[in-house]
Formats: sequence, C-alpha cells, structure tokens
Amino acid sequence: MSFRDLNVVVIETGRTNVRAGLGLYDLLRVPSVDIPARVGLRRNASGEHLNRSQQPIPPGGNIPKRNVGDPSRVSSLPQHSEPNASVNDYLVGAALDEAIAAGQDVSISWPFADGDVRDWTQAEAIWKYILFSQLQRRRVQNESPVILSMFSGLARTTYEKICQIFFERFNSAGLAIIERPVAQIYAANSLTGVVVDIDEEKTDITPISDGTTLHHPRTTIPIGIGDCQNYLAHLLRSNQSVLSTFSPPENPMDPESLHLILLDLVKQLCSEGHVKVPSDGETAVVEDDGVTDIAAIVMAGKEKAVIESGMKKKASAKASAAEQARAREIEALDLLTVQFREHTLTVGKERHRLCEPLFNPKLLDGVRGISPLRSTSPRLPLQEAVALAVGQVDVDLRQSLWMGLFVTGNITRQIKGTFYWAIFGMLTPFVTGIGVALQSRVAPFVVTPELQTEVQPRFVRILNIPEYYSEYRDIGNGLACFLGSSITAKVSPNDLSSGISSVGLCQIIFNDTGGRNYVSKADYSMRGPHSIIEMSPALL
Repeated sequence: MSFRDLNVVVIETGRTNVRAGLGLYDLLRVPSVDIPARVGLRRNASGEHLNRSQQPIPPGGNIPKRNVGDPSRVSSLPQHSEPNASVNDYLVGAALDEAIAAGQDVSISWPFADGDVRDWTQAEAIWKYILFSQLQRRRVQNESPVILSMFSGLARTTYEKICQIFFERFNSAGLAIIERPVAQIYAANSLTGVVVDIDEEKTDITPISDGTTLHHPRTTIPIGIGDCQNYLAHLLRSNQSVLSTFSPPENPMDPESLHLILLDLVKQLCSEGHVKVPSDGETAVVEDDGVTDIAAIVMAGKEKAVIESGMKKKASAKASAAEQARAREIEALDLLTVQFREHTLTVGKERHRLCEPLFNPKLLDGVRGISPLRSTSPRLPLQEAVALAVGQVDVDLRQSLWMGLFVTGNITRQIKGTFYWAIFGMLTPFVTGIGVALQSRVAPFVVTPELQTEVQPRFVRILNIPEYYSEYRDIGNGLACFLGSSITAKVSPNDLSSGISSVGLCQIIFNDTGGRNYVSKADYSMRGPHSIIEMSPALL
C-alpha cells in the first residue's frame, strides 16, 4: 500500500519542542507547527488539579517513576503526574500559553524532558493537539500516515505503547518511527558521523555508522543553551550601560528580578542573531576583489545580502573622516546598540561569550538560575564528551566518525556565522558558528602525531544542512531532525541520491509497496502493538 505525499504527517518529538508538518512537497518545507513540549493542569486555591469542567481531579495512587538509565539524562524541568487526569484535561499549545499569560495557577509538566516518556497521558495530549487541532486531521476518517522521530535507546515496550496510541487513539493510517540522531544525520546528506544535539538543558552526543546508532558510546551531558543564557545574563551585570538602566544605584532592583530581565535581553540578542562563537583560529572572511559571480549569488539566495553590502560600502566611502574613525572604533570594540523594553542599550563583545560554559562548565559555578540538582551533577566539557564518545568506538570506525561532526539543536538556529572558501576561483559561503568552535576544540583529541597509521584520524570535518534545501537555508541546523524525517518519508528506493544510496536512506518509508518499513492498519490488526518492533529496522 502507498500513500499520497500530501497526506503524510511528520512529527518531531524533542525534549523541549515538538514540531510537525502535513504533506511532502518537491521542495521540502519547514514545520508548520512548533510548540513547547509541555502540558498544564489548572489548580484551585487549595492546590488541587482541575479537570476541563473546573472540578477537582480525584487523587490517585502514586505513579511509579520511570527508569531512564543514565542519571545524566534526568531533567530538572518540572513534572507533575496526575493518575486520574484524562487527555482532555490538559492544556496544550495556545490554550496553555493563554492561561499562563492570564496569570492563572497552572501546573506545568514536560513529559519528554528526560529523553523518554515520563507520562503517557501527557504525551498523548501533545500528539493529539498537533494532529487534530493544528493539522486538522479527522479521527473518524484519518487517511494520514505518521512518521514520528523519537529519542535513541528507548525500550521496546515504549515503541509498542506509541504504536498502540497512534492506532487505537488516533486511528492513524500508518506509523513509522525513526530515531532523532539518524534523522539529523540524514539531513546533512550523510550516513556516518557524530551528532551533537544541544537542547535547553541537555546535550546528547550520538555516534552513527552507516545509518545505525551506536548505542554503547552514546552519552548525555547536563549542559544546554539555558545554562549558556544564564551565564551571559550573569556577565551582563558588569555592563554599566545595562545595569544603570534597570538597577540604578539610587533604586536598585532585587537580584532575582534583575536576572530575569537580563535573561530576556540575552534571548533577544540570540533571536536577532547578534551572537557568534569565537573559535581557536577562526577562519577570517575573505574580502571580495570586485568580481561578482551573479549566477552563484542567485543560486545561493544571497542577492539581498550582496546589495546591502554594496550600499554599506558606498555610504562608508562618502562618510567624513570623523565618522569613519568612529565607525572603526565601534567595529574594534564590537559595540552593538539594541532596543529592549523601550530602552536603548549598548552591549559589547561580552555577548559573544554565550557558549563558553559548553566548553568550560566550571564557569557555571555560582551563576544564578542553575538548578541546584544539576549543579551537583558531573559536567564534562563538550569537546571532552565528544572525544570520549568517539573513543569508545572501534578504532577502524573513528576516522569516518570524525569526518562527520554535526552540531544541531535550537542553539544553531540562533548562533551562526559565515566564512568563505575558494572553490574553483569562486567564493562559496558556508554557514558555521558553534560547529567551527567545537571543531577547533576537539582537534587536540583527534590528531596524534606519534601514531601515524591508516586508520588514524587526521582532521575533523563539520557537516551542515546542504543549501539546496532552500527553505532551510540561513536558519542553521536546528530543524535537521524534521528535515531528515521528511527526507526519510519522501524518498523512495528508486529515488535515493548517489551520496546515500549504498545503504538505503529510507529505512522507514511509506511508498514501499512491500510495507516492510512501517506499520499499516492491517499489520496492527493482525499483530497488535508488537508489529512496530518488526517494522522498525533500528530495533531488529
């Protein structure tokens, strides 16, 4: 059985975000739904959770705590399980946002924060909201198969429970499950490499060989973009322009409120692209020599940037000597003027120190906003954790793994930079940022001059989403999991590109006439939830 591309639903399940889209097109699109992976229950004045009829939910027995294995995977994000709550009792998406904005007492839970499923009712509430409220699917006549990306290393019983929910509760036409790191490496047009997925408070490091996750070296470190933002908010306390605006000496603000304001400022700086990550020996931008390759610019979608650059050069040429001197001074100090909460603020180079805690976790000691639970957890620097993961792999595989270092996560959508590489005399742009910073820091762990063998890695190559995915151009690698899942659902065995056809990219595809890579309704009717085990290559 095959399905129409326009009916296929792609859902990416992450620790703190869930993304989804309907339909597969010739030009693969970015997700149309992107919500925080959280749910909420209203509470009354007595602290009792309320159902959708605003009545107290009867108390139930304690829900046994799920074992997520490695303690480093356990999140500090809140989790409140209510045994007698139904799916419809939970607030999700816009309804939850409105309740919080209205100042209602809401108990918030993050069911996927541990890299597993903490509460099945809450997970079902999120998936149901996406399918029926956002994507407008109908349960009675649901003709949409679903490809769902989930975390690596889940138990088989978890796969079976997911399968049961999608067929019995959502009446899905078909279901396929792909591991997040595998989908992410597919998006970079590769089958082998190391995926570094930086989330809000965790970073997952997963080696992949020939499209298969290597589970034994897979590791998680308790550092994420949230820690980096708290750190930069801490540094901004030394910026007198910022401090005097919000906490003047004659009317000082309490430290907690000041930190929350500075945290909002940090998030604005990140979202507006004002932060970069300095690396050891960062590649400088090559100046153009006045020759413009129009065709290359159009193909890369850089017309607007080139026009703005030309206008800026003309304006600079007309400026007075004093104006040019001031411009050079601002450039040297890397000063930036931003509008924030009706104030004009000036920030300097300290904003580029955002990601320092990833490479030196000791900087987080004493920083406000770091959970006490997580501050006691052992924290390896990111470069050491990546080197440790690769070091646990067989020696003959390490060289190929280092040839595919892929950094993804929301942080890569906010922190980017561009350098240029001369290829056949033409300047070609490469989007970089935190990947280059990590590349320079893992180099000492890779190259061993005294050990020169055929399998000895000689350098590290970073991967990025190719620019021919036009809708993903210039937005970093943060949507790699969704793109990789879409590629997996879209490409048929006859359409595999030469770069990935040797193993067969589509381990899970809906246009496989044999139906061996996904679970159909007929499969589920015959074999039940266990059918997902037989139809998921990652579990065989």
